[in-house]
Formats: sequence, structure tokens, C-alpha cells
Amino acid sequence: MTAIFQTILYGYERVPEQDREAHHPVVVVGAGPVGLALAIDLAQRDVPVVVLDENDKVSFGSRAICFSKRTLEICDRLGLGHACVGKGVTWCKGRVFFDEREVYGFDLLPEEGHRRPAFVNLQQYFFEQFLVERLRELQAGGKPLEIRGRNRVSEVFQEDSSARLSVETPDGPYSLTADWVIACDGANSPVRAMLGLDFVGRVFEDNFLIADVRMDADFPTERWFWFDPPFNRGQSALLHKQPDGIWRIDLQLGWNIDREAEKQPERVIPRLRAMLGPDVGFELEWVSVYTFQCRRMERFRHGRVLFAGDSAHQVSPFGARGANSGIQDAENLAWKLALVLNGNSEAILDTYDAERVAAADENILNSTRSTDFITPKSPVSRMFRDAVLGLSEQAPFARPLVNSGRLSVPSVYDGSPLNTQDALIGGPPRTRPGAPCVDAPVRDGWLLDRLGGDFVLMGIGAALPDDLDGVRVVRLEHETTLARRYVGGATAAVYLIRPDQHVAARWPSYEAEAVAEALARARGELC
Repeated sequence: MTAIFQTILYGYERVPEQDREAHHPVVVVGAGPVGLALAIDLAQRDVPVVVLDENDKVSFGSRAICFSKRTLEICDRLGLGHACVGKGVTWCKGRVFFDEREVYGFDLLPEEGHRRPAFVNLQQYFFEQFLVERLRELQAGGKPLEIRGRNRVSEVFQEDSSARLSVETPDGPYSLTADWVIACDGANSPVRAMLGLDFVGRVFEDNFLIADVRMDADFPTERWFWFDPPFNRGQSALLHKQPDGIWRIDLQLGWNIDREAEKQPERVIPRLRAMLGPDVGFELEWVSVYTFQCRRMERFRHGRVLFAGDSAHQVSPFGARGANSGIQDAENLAWKLALVLNGNSEAILDTYDAERVAAADENILNSTRSTDFITPKSPVSRMFRDAVLGLSEQAPFARPLVNSGRLSVPSVYDGSPLNTQDALIGGPPRTRPGAPCVDAPVRDGWLLDRLGGDFVLMGIGAALPDDLDGVRVVRLEHETTLARRYVGGATAAVYLIRPDQHVAARWPSYEAEAVAEALARARGELC
């Protein structure tokens, strides 16, 4: 593990514009998962992009570890899905314990016909490594993509049609300008502070210990969550398996603690010994103590600067909604920026704000509810929580009320200005306008691979034109799983799919004028 943290992945190199100012279409600030995913997506769309980061290595510690099915599908399009799934630990089931009893179990992907699993556990440093490797592949293939390590953005100035950045390097400062700046610089975003912006929302008064532990254990590959366990009375605990024999353990500690003292091995090891038992050998890999917030910026677009990931919103880690929602921010923004830089109206960038603010609110709501259930704030709420847990062991009606973290699912952009009113009577609700496309097996492969990252007109048992300006035409047969997910009670279906694989419109048959209007709307031309 030490080697990966010490390996320089994008070391400092002096660039010509340190002697003469240069202009760039897009500058991404931050080479974490969100910034790298956004840069790769833009480069695959032939948008020149420069990534600036004050670091030159992967993030220290495992940090985000649970990557959802939707994130893996995005990674497939970005060219690193196979690496993530190949290295990661696949899981879909979880168990919930109250005291020493198992009271509830769940399966996050109970149906067949999906290429990717519900979740893969993968340390963030591996995820970042795969992203950098993919970035290097694109560079080698001639894509307009650059990453600069040890380049710290120190000032951001908004101008009428661009933004100006001051950058500190080992050779001194320089400046550059950009049409658009994307701040992916984390929860303590310096760019956000430079613009005098802040979060709104809640800060939770509790502390949790993260311990990455190397051990040989026979626990199944599942998510285990305990309420009031005997080894951490009155608190909670979480156990996840990671690659290379590493296990993630989260232990609730309470509010009034000495955070630095709780990270010391002499405090951590007895806690883990009480949980794992005296006969389990283990060694500590990484330890951290965290509190969390459920907050967001009021807006994600501020002139020429847009915010994505933790710089725009924060949630508790229960539910794995942080990194996954950040990757979906990047997915939503990349194709819209590409359109703008190719001459479309900037108005479509306001739909990034509208769609992803709504997604952040959904994540914050679910995260807040999970946190309130996990850490009751009053005797009455604790009584309710414990009653639900006690009933759930025998009473199915109580199980949906158990909340150890509603796990990340992609947002449906209901009400988006890019949607066209649903015209497919009897169409499945899960693939309505605004929804992300659901994968399904098709002849010679998988649906999402066929869709790719373009505007697509997809027909299932419906006649389509041979070609359509600005849209790729995909004809599919009326296969059982595909039809169940996209046709439903209709006899045929035609879908207009956005480049981020969300449904923009659907009809029972192809009508040229309706499709043309829906395409204009989906491209932001009617905003």
C-alpha cells in the first residue's frame, strides 16, 4: 500500500505558458475522481482540457470505497469499467444487526440481465490510479488532455467571457485564462472560498472512526451494519470488504471526544479487538476520524465557474452517495460543455445546475434520514428506532423503515427542461423521460454499450429513418428483457437518449416533427 501513495503519477513539469499566458477552453481544478472523470469525458468528446492539482499522487487512504452500478456503467463509457470491476470486490447483499441479532437483509440487484453488479468495493486510490492510466492512454492517442501536478490555483477572477487563474508552482507563479473553470477541488474547495461562496444545510454532531484493517477473515462479501452492538454499546458499526485483504470498519464514537487521541493505535486496536474477537489477527492500514455534513451550494454555476462533486455538495458516507453523485455530476456536465464549446447556447449549462441541484437535494434528504435513524437525537426518536429494529426481525412491514443508509441510485431528472412529455402509453415508469437508461442484454452485447455517449434515437420493434442529423440511429429487436424494461404494455417504442444515457423523450412510433422538437429541447435550444 505504501508504494501506491509514494508513486508520482503526474509529476511537475514546466510548461511554455509559465513564460507567456495561454488560453484554454476548459480548466478543471482538482485531480480527484470527479475532476479526472470529467476531464476524460471531455477529452473523449475532443474538448481540450487542462487539469490542475496541487498534489501529484493518489489520495492518501482508501476514502470512498463503494462504487455503484451507475458509476461502473459511466466508467465503461470512459474506458475503465473493466479495470474497476476486475480489481474490485463485487457485492449486492447486506445484513442489518440489532444488538447480537440479525433483523434484516436485502439484495440490491435481485433481477437478472445487467452487465454490472449493484456495487463494487474499491479503494479510492485504485480508482484514481485507473483514471490516471486512462488519461495517459488518451494522451498517447492524441486526445487534447493535459494534467499538471504541483500546480496550485491561488486566485480566480471572473471576466466577461472567460476566467483568469493564478497558479503557484515550484518555479513560481503564472496565470492562464479559460472559457470555463470546473471546480472539483473537494469539500474544502479553495475555489469556492476564493469566490466568497458557501454551503447551506446541516452539520451533524457525531464522530466516526474509519479503520482500514488487513486481515484474513471468513466474513462473506456483504455489507454488515450493526445498531447497538455489544462491542460498541449505544453506537453503530459498519463492515465492508475491500480488495487485497483489506476490510473497512466504521465505528460510531459520539460527539465529545478527543479526535486525535481516538486515532492512536492504543485506542483503535482495543476497539477492533472487541469487535473481531481475540483470535482474529489483523494490522492497521489507515485510520481516520470524521464528522459529516449534509449541505450544498445554493447554485452550482457561478458565471464562468461551475462546481462538481464535494466542492458543490456534501453528504454523510452512509449510502455511498458522495463519490457516486460526483461522478454523475461530471457525466451530466461534460456533454453540455461540449455542446456549448461547439456553438450551442450557454443556457444549457443552467440545466446542469437545475438537474444536479435537484439530485443533490435528493441525496441530502436520503442521507439526512439515514443519519437521523442511525444517530437518534432524542429519547423518543431512539425509542422509535429501536422499536422498528425489534419488529423488523419478524414483521415484514417494519423492514422498509430500517435505515442503515439508503444506498446510492442515480437520480431521475423529473421536471427537467430538457425532457419532452411522455408519449408512450403503457411505457415502463423506470425508463420514463428523465430516467437513466437501464441496461439489458441485446444481440451481441449490452444495451448501454450500443448507446455510447451520443444522442441516440433507439427503436424497439419500430421503423426508423436510415440516418438523422446529429443523432445516431439504433435499431433493436423486440427481445424479452429489453422489451420489459423499455416497451412495457405498448407494442413498440422509440426513445431519444441523451449523451449521458438519460431518456429525453419516448413515443410509440417515429414521427419526424416530434423527434426534431424533442432533440432541440434536449440540446437546450428551447430553454
